[in-house]
Amino acid sequence: MDRSSRGAAGTDAEMLWSKCLDIIRDNVSAQVFKTWFDQMHASAWDGTTLTVEVPSQFFYEWMEEHYSSLLQKTMQKVLGPKAKLQFQVVMGTGDQDTAKKTINLPAFRKQQAQSALPFGEQPTERPSTHFPTFFNPRYTFENFIRGENNQLATAAGMSVADNPGKTRYNPLVIYGPTGLGKTHLVQAIGNRVLQRNRNAKVLYTNSEKFTMEYINAIQTGKVAEFTNFYRGVDVLIVDDIQFLGGKEKTQDMFFHTFNALHQSGKQLILTSDKQPKDLADVDERLISRFQWGLTADISMPDFETRMAILQQKSLEEGMDMPGDVLEYVARHVNSSVRELEGCLISLLAKVTLDNRELSLDLAKEVVRGVTNSPSSRTLTIDDIKQEVSAYYSQDVTLLSAKTRKHEVVLARQMCMYLAKQLTQMSLKSIGMHFGGRDHTTVLHSCQTILNYLDTDKKVRQDVDFLRKALQR
Repeated sequence: MDRSSRGAAGTDAEMLWSKCLDIIRDNVSAQVFKTWFDQMHASAWDGTTLTVEVPSQFFYEWMEEHYSSLLQKTMQKVLGPKAKLQFQVVMGTGDQDTAKKTINLPAFRKQQAQSALPFGEQPTERPSTHFPTFFNPRYTFENFIRGENNQLATAAGMSVADNPGKTRYNPLVIYGPTGLGKTHLVQAIGNRVLQRNRNAKVLYTNSEKFTMEYINAIQTGKVAEFTNFYRGVDVLIVDDIQFLGGKEKTQDMFFHTFNALHQSGKQLILTSDKQPKDLADVDERLISRFQWGLTADISMPDFETRMAILQQKSLEEGMDMPGDVLEYVARHVNSSVRELEGCLISLLAKVTLDNRELSLDLAKEVVRGVTNSPSSRTLTIDDIKQEVSAYYSQDVTLLSAKTRKHEVVLARQMCMYLAKQLTQMSLKSIGMHFGGRDHTTVLHSCQTILNYLDTDKKVRQDVDFLRKALQR
């Protein structure tokens, strides 16, 4: 497209977007229009897709969450039923010192994800070109923070992504509590497979969607089409397999689908909130197959990994978070990565929409709201050192010293044990708080206290008392 064509496309885009804004203005409050829609600018129209610039990833996600339906109806009214809207996230200022980066993201993702059954969309020609994948383009390995909590799962995921169906990790089952990044990781695998092979048929779904599609296939007499579609994929990613529990017919269908894909050398990737052996109301035949490959867990990230996640996410949102704010949020929001990201979004919203200053006081306010805790107080190593040293009548500074006196060593080992039990800190981080001792020393200390618990009544009483004192 030459310069004059681009200019004409830009002019057409502005004119069409202006018509859309006239409708939107009548359907939202003046404040909402000024805060959100006034910040959006049309940049291109190619006859089918209108591209609109937005200032941040957060802005894009907010529009998708709150105004997707209004935008879709407006687009259809102004541009016709087949018109598409594309958001262009503009990062950087575009001046001489800061490169201007843009990311193109589709609108109406939720509507797309809930559209017709995927097996009904399989085309008769060039199937790989139009194969429905349902991947979020943001979920990549590049922006997935790797830490001690997900090291094995990430390494296995990258190996599978590079050689789907050709490793020993088939199936690859990733398990762990909700909100820790399982979906991000498995979608990163799918996105990398497609980057390396655009013709690969890679499908992401979840057990609930698989169940509903199977039920619909039975009701509409399309079981054969359903079966052929799922057995024709190269990589099948199924989220939340625990929800297959109790659904006997769906389990039977999934069992045969699993067998067909595995025998054909196709890759299966599954996620769950617990290990396969602990899944309730799931057929033993399926559980046995889930255990054929590799089962890897994702646990809550330690403090350092939470810091890295916050830094990465804040950079993506164009927010420069002060060190004290980062540290406070990372220390006090430790139940899930999802909650951590939610806290960051809340901070960004208050700064962007309420013109608040990004400060430690604002962080404390947001954390209180996100964690639903009146104090949002998180136990620290210093809390533990103070409590334990007072209990054993030891100078707190001796806990980090090189002395080998029995009473000091016991107090130090008790601190390390309680720190491992009551905080999210890694062994390495705990050791750094005790004179720079390494993780093997911390591990030995924890094991020593565990041994005492089996044989020493006094130590058991000490642990019980200190636990209660620290958790008050």
